[in-house]
Order: sequence, then structure tokens, then C-alpha cells
Amino acid sequence: MHFIPTTDIVKIAKLFVRKIGLFFIGVAGLYLDSVTLAEKFEYNQIVINIVMLTGFYLLYKKSTKRTRELMIYAVIIGFIGEYFFSVYLGMYTYRLGNVPLYVPFGHAAVYARVFVFAKAPIVRKYHKEIENFFYLIISLFAIGYWYFFNDLFGLIMTLGVFALLLKRPKDRMYFLTMYITVAVLEIGGTAYGAWYWPDTAFGIFENLPSNNPPSGISLFYFLLDIGCFVTYTLVNKKAWKRLKRIRQINKAK
Repeated sequence: MHFIPTTDIVKIAKLFVRKIGLFFIGVAGLYLDSVTLAEKFEYNQIVINIVMLTGFYLLYKKSTKRTRELMIYAVIIGFIGEYFFSVYLGMYTYRLGNVPLYVPFGHAAVYARVFVFAKAPIVRKYHKEIENFFYLIISLFAIGYWYFFNDLFGLIMTLGVFALLLKRPKDRMYFLTMYITVAVLEIGGTAYGAWYWPDTAFGIFENLPSNNPPSGISLFYFLLDIGCFVTYTLVNKKAWKRLKRIRQINKAK
């Protein structure tokens, strides 16, 4: 670990705003699927679907070949995951009881932007310092949610994220950034009534009270990441084997 010069802090902040800040601004767009707007315009979810598909297409065009491939996998796995967790398990419920089209495409967009931020050279250079800062922010957020909103479920999931990252140091920057991004989107979406979470975990476990939303739901993004990674390696077996050989050679040096 070492001190980050002010000039580099500014560069990292600008990069974060450029890659991730767009989603914070985009939270306002979730109003299109709000309960309030639905009372005045019943086709509002169609509008936000069109907006998201347009944004996804533009982001897809600007992305690298590898990121494009991962985005497609993220959409497919996102659809499967949403139906499993929302419709089948009832872990959370969307306003119309469906899985809105903008959601899995939104997952893929978040996945791509966070991936690019986490892999940026200046972020990798100071990854330990940034990770420690994110750990602090996330810890305060999860503890605050638990203390003020009795969000034990969210706190446990946050601890689960931290536990999984103990053995995945290379993924820490990605998932800590993902945690923060998802937390902001969830707060906005539930505030508008686009979706909601039950008062207890899965609406079943009475001893696990939950806030709407719980703080640590990015835990489930591990499944999305693992799914995309496994799919990518299966489809690109030759490239993956070549990459592993290069890593082994570098370690031996």
C-alpha cells in the first residue's frame, strides 16, 4: 500500500463518475416504472424497456469484443436468475408481478461498466487503497441499515460478500464496486415502488428481518459473475487454456 497522489485521486474519481456515475443519474430513470407514474400512464414500463434497450445497444457498440460477449451472457443468465429469485422463490416482487425487460439488460449494462472500471490501469495500480476505502463505506452502510432499519438479512449478506472475497482477491475491486452500484439502484427502485422486498428474508424466515431493500443483495451478483465466467471459458476453451499457460509461465519467472 502507498499514498495516492491528489492528481491520481482526481483521475480515479473522474473515471468512477464516467463509468459508474451514469447509473446513479440513471436512478431517476426508474421513475418511469414508478407507482406514481403508473397511476397516470399505464404503459410506463414499456417506455423504460425501450430506453434501456436503446442504452444497452449503444453501450454494446462501444464495448470490446470480450465485454460484448460477457454482456450477452449476463443478459441470458440475468433472465434466468430473475425468474428464479423473483417469480419462483418470491425473494422480491416487481410492481406488475413480472420480470421487466429492462432488468436483465440493466444487469448486463452494470456488469460491463463495473468490469471496465475495475480493470482500468489506474484503478489496478491503487486497488488496495481503493478497496479499503470501499470496505469502509460498505461496512458503515450495512451497519447503519442494520441499526436504523433492523436489516439483519442485509448485514448477513454483506458479511457473506466479505467472506467470499477473502479467497478471491482478484475480484475484490469488481464486487465492491458492484455492491455500491447495486445499493444505489436498489434504493432508487424501491423508493419509486418499481419493486419491493418483504419484511423478512424471502418472506419466509421470520428471524431474519429485512429492509426494503436489504443492504447486501450484491451477494447474488456472484452467481451472475460466476455464470458469465464459466460460460465464457466453456465457449472459449482454447483462449482460456492459452491464458492459463501464460499465467503459469509468468508465475514461474
